Amino acid sequence: MDGFTYNNIFDTKGIEYIIIIGFLLAVIPFWLLLNRKAPLAAEIRKRIGVLTHSALRIPMGIFYSSNHTWTYLEKSGSARIGLDDLLLHLTGNVVVTPVAVGGTRIRRGDVIAEITSGDRRLKVLSPVSGELLRINPALSANPDLLNEDPFGSGWIASIRPEAWLSEVSSCYLAAEAVEWSKRELTRFRDFIASASARYSPEAVPVMLQDGGELCDKPLEGMPGEVWNDFEKDFMSLAG
Repeated sequence: MDGFTYNNIFDTKGIEYIIIIGFLLAVIPFWLLLNRKAPLAAEIRKRIGVLTHSALRIPMGIFYSSNHTWTYLEKSGSARIGLDDLLLHLTGNVVVTPVAVGGTRIRRGDVIAEITSGDRRLKVLSPVSGELLRINPALSANPDLLNEDPFGSGWIASIRPEAWLSEVSSCYLAAEAVEWSKRELTRFRDFIASASARYSPEAVPVMLQDGGELCDKPLEGMPGEVWNDFEKDFMSLAG
């Protein structure tokens, strides 16, 4: 056919282009995998039920207390209080039962609520002093909010604070909160190994997987004695 020329790619640079394209097709997915390594690892741990620091939600701009409650000041001047994500990962699904009622004057360290799992319970102490305005009514209708949205619609109490600046000075904020939560996770790993050995030796291999990593919700199946010890060691207020 006039005007038609056949070129064998093996006699030209065509084969070089094919090699380059093939190389790129092989490298690009690998490069994407490397760049997704951290979030992918976190997702894998989440799905197999391993608790590591990367799985925790730690919003910035919120004050975290040593008893694993959080608080922040709203534009209205009231302070909301809730439970941090580490505590919720450790306990598993729990139900909030109010102890104090609206209009009560609360001092820092007073019990405002209890969280329960079956017959096991933990006291929730207020990280700030002031007038208790209300307990979140949505939690009684939908307890899952506590785990699903702990820093939003899963808040526990609202207080009109009396000594905000002095009392939150002992709390952790931003990067300091991140480092504190890492230390707390390490401290809990030591705690659960010791408590399991004392009260439930058969639980140690289940709580601590290969490499010493924790299973998610490690307190969920532990006896009440462990919950009592945990409350003393992790849910008291410093300062």
